[in-house]
Amino acid sequence: MRIYTKKGDTGTTGLLFGGARISKADLRTDAYGTTDEAVSALGLARAAIGAVTDRTEAELAPLIVRLQRELFVVGGELATHVDRRQKLTDGVTRVTAEMVTWLEGEIDAIEAGHEMPAEFVLPGETMTGAALDLARSIVRRAERRAVQLADQGGLPDSQVVPYLNRLADLLFVMARAADGGFRPVRTRE
Repeated sequence: MRIYTKKGDTGTTGLLFGGARISKADLRTDAYGTTDEAVSALGLARAAIGAVTDRTEAELAPLIVRLQRELFVVGGELATHVDRRQKLTDGVTRVTAEMVTWLEGEIDAIEAGHEMPAEFVLPGETMTGAALDLARSIVRRAERRAVQLADQGGLPDSQVVPYLNRLADLLFVMARAADGGFRPVRTRE
């Protein structure tokens, strides 16, 4: 099997579970493509952990892998046309409320073990923290695209938007944990 099919040469792509092809510029395509970017940014964070021996960062590695896998669930739901939603499977191609609740528990656990900044943070204290901040900003963009899609009726009864919202919060606290002691951005006085 070849990786190229030439079907996309016309600027269209197929969705999960079939149906009509849509434009690669479609909001749905942009939303799931943005989640794919976040998966890659998380991969960068995971690779950065492999280059260091910091215990806190090393503890984040399995969490990052889980989040990468869950973003495939998000992407699966986003890549499914509204007319095919009945084919989605909870936790496999459909985001569940339990997935959102789990993220909240992870946020609470990390916040309990690390002081969070009260001011704006300048990313870049550590490679892992910077990669997590990059992933966070990409997830926020995916969230904005998902909100647009939901506003157009393209995500009925979906947990994608709450999931992405919580995920961005989790990535923020993970980045702060990876950075260890944060350094707030101060303005001139």
